[in-house]
Amino acid sequence: MIHQILTYEGAIRLIFFIGVLIAMASWEILAPRRILNTPKGLRWYSNLGLVFLDTLALRVFLPIQAVGIAEIAQHRGWGLLNHLSFPSALEIVIGVVLLDFIIYLQHALFHFLPLFWRLHRIHHTDLDFDVTTGVRFHPIEILLSMGIKMATIVVLGPSPAAVIVFEIVLNATSMFNHGNVRLPVSIDRVLRLFVVTPEMHRVHHSVLIREFNSNFGFSLPWWDRILGTYRAQPERGHEAMTIGLGQFRESKSLTLPRLLILPFIRKP
Repeated sequence: MIHQILTYEGAIRLIFFIGVLIAMASWEILAPRRILNTPKGLRWYSNLGLVFLDTLALRVFLPIQAVGIAEIAQHRGWGLLNHLSFPSALEIVIGVVLLDFIIYLQHALFHFLPLFWRLHRIHHTDLDFDVTTGVRFHPIEILLSMGIKMATIVVLGPSPAAVIVFEIVLNATSMFNHGNVRLPVSIDRVLRLFVVTPEMHRVHHSVLIREFNSNFGFSLPWWDRILGTYRAQPERGHEAMTIGLGQFRESKSLTLPRLLILPFIRKP
């Protein structure tokens, strides 16, 4: 079973990506949280165009990626978890939780180191907040992120199955918690104890510095609470808050070609 999953990893991840994208886009139509301020077609072209370029960059520059490194690490006995004995299901859970913590730390790092912020701010320049914002990343950031992930796998030694589950969960929750969807307060209050919700993550896309330097979690909400970066609500409220960055407020300056060169021509 595991061998079959590894064989069809790419197809499995693509199916989950398309399925979650369609589900969230439909939810956004049926129950939107905010009125969008910029043309949706232009934004989706840029955001999904970045997905295509990100995937191409990974295939060209990193033919062996996270799952491949996990297989090599498992075969050669690299990493902590490859020297410990856990039931398979528990090992997957541990691997996913540890990888998610590293992604939390990486996210905070990309905010506070100016060189990395040059790349990551592309994600925050989106003037609206919807499912495609969750995949709006510069190709160089994606390559750096994969490099950090691969180094983590060598050190921690999660199984290939754990890495596949993590990759699927990370991608799915990123699209979910960027969704422009309405959640009842009572459901959100409970749900955000276990997963990062749109109401929680939307705060992170505020134009206010003290708010976008909070809620760094992508999948699990615990790290923000434990390490003091949790902010429950935006001070202006979800419908009145301003999304994006203060110095990038013109949609015509945020087209796909401009996003690609933005890190190299504008100072943080």
